[in-house]
Amino acid sequence: MENDVRDAGPARVVFGTGTADRVREEAERLGATRVLLLSTPSQARTVRRLREILNPLPVAEFGGAALHTPVEVTERALEVLRGHGADCLVAVGGGSAIGLSKALSVRTGLPQLVLPTTYAGSEATPVLGETEHGRKTTRSAPEILPDTVVYDVELTLTLPVAVSVTSAVNALAHAVEALYAPEAGPESDRRALEAVARIARALPAVTARPSDPEARADLLQAARLAGTCLGAVGMGLHHKLCHTLGGAFGMPHAATHTVVLPHAMAYNASAAPDAMACIARALGADGSAPAGVYDLVAGVGGPTSLGGLGMAEADLARAAELAVAQPYPNPRDPTREGVEALLIDAWHGRRPD
Repeated sequence: MENDVRDAGPARVVFGTGTADRVREEAERLGATRVLLLSTPSQARTVRRLREILNPLPVAEFGGAALHTPVEVTERALEVLRGHGADCLVAVGGGSAIGLSKALSVRTGLPQLVLPTTYAGSEATPVLGETEHGRKTTRSAPEILPDTVVYDVELTLTLPVAVSVTSAVNALAHAVEALYAPEAGPESDRRALEAVARIARALPAVTARPSDPEARADLLQAARLAGTCLGAVGMGLHHKLCHTLGGAFGMPHAATHTVVLPHAMAYNASAAPDAMACIARALGADGSAPAGVYDLVAGVGGPTSLGGLGMAEADLARAAELAVAQPYPNPRDPTREGVEALLIDAWHGRRPD
């Protein structure tokens, strides 16, 4: 595997093995003199290593990044940022840490350098989703996109298999929805289908050999491709539904994406037959694309039931109501009855027909 450095559109991308060792150099390229390190508690060991690599730039750390980017967490981190006069954000982790970095940057204008350790793909999108008062909202703007992304395959080698599965299917969801978005075009289609094919190939390999660097690199590349697609097109029923389940019911982000995706695809299949046929081919599936995704998830031991994730069956009707409260582009019109039926299938973990 060769290391690669490129200016990929508005963002600078450093990809390879051992690339975390370059993080100080990359931070200084952004003009950093006082770095705020952002992470979740699970990244404490990596943060210690980065602190040494960045020395003497770090002036403070905030290790409390949380799922769905709660506004109250962002406000606490903002106090730390201002109290120490930070002039650059360095985030390490998955969507929680990178989401916090975006939320702080959009409020302060500070540059962002991020090191993804999962396949969430947030680093490749100009999209910020935040949760406040039980509601998750998203916005998109060019300035939200991180300035520099350092992908180090070594940082993903110890990612637990269960987390790897749900994180990779989260990336798969970005690619799938990009293929039937109204803004879809030849370039986004190419990237999305390459991401689907990489995930279908690499995910079983990672579950069988968790420390396989080539398979891990494949998933990182797929996550970036899928993220760039999501950044270029709008989000449909799948993402709106998962944001509803996360923001209003506290459901885990990546695992919820994993369970809901095949059912959202089944809901849209009749209205997007060409996209579904392309997805099925990229997956190498013998049957339909929704069944192919379900089989991929089940085959690697991923979650297939909202009930198994702790969703209360009594909340399904309310979730459907919230998910269709505001209009948004989707191949098939989201109706309360249709979405509730989708959620019932997902709650039971039924294989899409």
